[in-house]
Amino acid sequence: MLFITECALSSSLGKVGEALKSHKTMMDAIDETMKTSYLDWSNGKSKVPFKQECSAFCAVNADVALTASDYDKAIDLCSIAIEMNSTSDTIFATRSKAKLDKMLWMEALLDAQKVIELSSSSYVGYNLKYAALHGARRYDEAIQTFQTMLSKLDNAPNSQTRKLSHQYLRPSEAERAIRKVIDVQLDNAPLRVFDTTTGLLCDRQAQISAFKTSIEYKELVSSTIIHPDLLVKRIEEVVMTYFQYVMLSHRWEGTEPLLQDIQGKVVYELDVVGGIMKLQSFCKTARRAGYRWAWSDTCCIDKSNNVELQESVNSMFVWYHHSALTVVYLSDVPPSSKSGALAKSAWNTRGWTVQEFLAPKVILFYQKDWTLYLDDRTSNHKESVAIMQELEYATGIDRRTVVAFRPEMRGAREKLQWASTRITTLQEDIAYSLSGIFGIRLRVDYGERKQYALGRLLQEIVSQSGDITALDWVGEASEFNSCLPANITSYEAPPCKLPSLSEDAIQSSVSALRGAVALESASKLYQTLDYLSAPRFAHRRLHLPCIVFPVTEARRRPGRDQNTYMYELKSDGLHDLQVTTENKFIPFSPARPPPSWQTILLVRPWSRHLLELHESADDMHSMEDWSVSESPLFDSQNEPVYSDSHSRALRLIVRLGQPFGAFVLARQRDGEFKRIASNHDIIAQVKDTTSVGNMMDIRTLEVL
Repeated sequence: MLFITECALSSSLGKVGEALKSHKTMMDAIDETMKTSYLDWSNGKSKVPFKQECSAFCAVNADVALTASDYDKAIDLCSIAIEMNSTSDTIFATRSKAKLDKMLWMEALLDAQKVIELSSSSYVGYNLKYAALHGARRYDEAIQTFQTMLSKLDNAPNSQTRKLSHQYLRPSEAERAIRKVIDVQLDNAPLRVFDTTTGLLCDRQAQISAFKTSIEYKELVSSTIIHPDLLVKRIEEVVMTYFQYVMLSHRWEGTEPLLQDIQGKVVYELDVVGGIMKLQSFCKTARRAGYRWAWSDTCCIDKSNNVELQESVNSMFVWYHHSALTVVYLSDVPPSSKSGALAKSAWNTRGWTVQEFLAPKVILFYQKDWTLYLDDRTSNHKESVAIMQELEYATGIDRRTVVAFRPEMRGAREKLQWASTRITTLQEDIAYSLSGIFGIRLRVDYGERKQYALGRLLQEIVSQSGDITALDWVGEASEFNSCLPANITSYEAPPCKLPSLSEDAIQSSVSALRGAVALESASKLYQTLDYLSAPRFAHRRLHLPCIVFPVTEARRRPGRDQNTYMYELKSDGLHDLQVTTENKFIPFSPARPPPSWQTILLVRPWSRHLLELHESADDMHSMEDWSVSESPLFDSQNEPVYSDSHSRALRLIVRLGQPFGAFVLARQRDGEFKRIASNHDIIAQVKDTTSVGNMMDIRTLEVL
């Protein structure tokens, strides 16, 4: 009886381990008669059921330990109860939870299975089994078990239990949510990419299929169904990471592999001929950098499919911008080159490469042997001061712009100058390669010729933005529209720098005008110009708001060569000026009038910046970190804004009295106007600022 007393006392004092030890010692020491008598007591046939008492005590204290995150104690207490032949599903469930918290996945799974055996109609065991399988990364089984758990919840006898299913997502719902995020992610990704792990070319559906068989996808589904509160953020993180891709920027050389050369083949197994070695090295470089997907313009576009070609050309800037990395391959820069080799590379002469280094957020330059340029180990060469300084020197683009470029149409003249010395294999590409820089979608039509492709691009810039700086050029006029250049090279020369007045000089001029200019007429002029519509194109005709100065006399002077003509032009109220052009028209004077059909006009394209109005919030935001180069056709000086309407009107008069960039329009025999292209900038100036208000002939002309 001493053993029985010790056992019972230990149990009552909460020393369960000691109670169990006393219990075992006693059973070994007593004879069969006493053992039978004791077992009756121990198994509850007596008034004091020892095992029942111990099991109950263990269960209660195991729950307390679990709540206190004392998982080892919880496991020990449950194990004691189970060794006493406890068949309670709650004991196994508690131990399974404790083992889950200790990440003992397989042990937790065994206990979860036991819970299911003891209470097959309950959802609890399946919930625990799902958690154990998920932790063990057996996601397919976990998702299947989770579906069984939902079924148990749906068929539960009481409504409160059935409502528990509302806190979860069904796997099909999770898959639909994931697919939506995938579609959004791929909207900004190339249509076709290399799988760098297999070397195979994949379209979007193949990418999605690969994702759905990946461990990342299965883990995402398994996690999302149980934690719908983390749905969007978690899905976006996983999807973005999986579908990250690398873009290649290079120049085409010799025989480059096309889609039909690569389709259905493993790129790593192809014979090393032509551009195959470059393609293989690129894919390996992307793979070593930790990226599964890679894109090259040589073979990732089906150029025989017009729809795909249109989409690819118009999406190129966006693809480069959203790439995780853009690799620039400088095939003509030998290993261990010194600073300056990048600037001399032929890569810097190509038209497409402008957007290919402006658009990406992360970029790395590689030499001919696929080692990093200058051995610069910076993770992003846009953060390398040395490389960005060299790129700025080579391209003329401020390095701050290179690092943080945003597509927009403001400052069009400067952007056109960036590309003015670039060349493309296909002549139309000089326009198509710039569309992304301006944020324009342009219909691709190879065979239309560069004048028409460039004309359509410039037409969109002017029409959509009202930015007339694209009209500031010298050279040959386009067949598309005479106000536009035939070649991008017409923008190579920087815009002419016109003298600008300081604020003190403007104030002084305004004071001088107060007694000399009728304020009412000045205000009326201001209002008239304020109401002018923006320039626009319609059917290749430019509707141009402008200030017109009819030419009263045109005298021809000998030109520099047989193909060039020099004219001295006079216009009332303007200083005389000279124009050099390859266009020929009939000279005239008051004594010898021109033909009745011929009219020559000097025009000043109207720019609303002269009104000194407030910038909109959007305009101010888009101008952050930008410095727009001045143009004789585009006054963009930042001046203080005056609320007094008379002061603004007089300030406008002062502005209009300053030298300005102009061009010449000539009326044709059919009565329509065309621009006479000049070989140099035409700078005009009024003779008397006080007479500006009386000489302004304001019109919107239609120019062919």
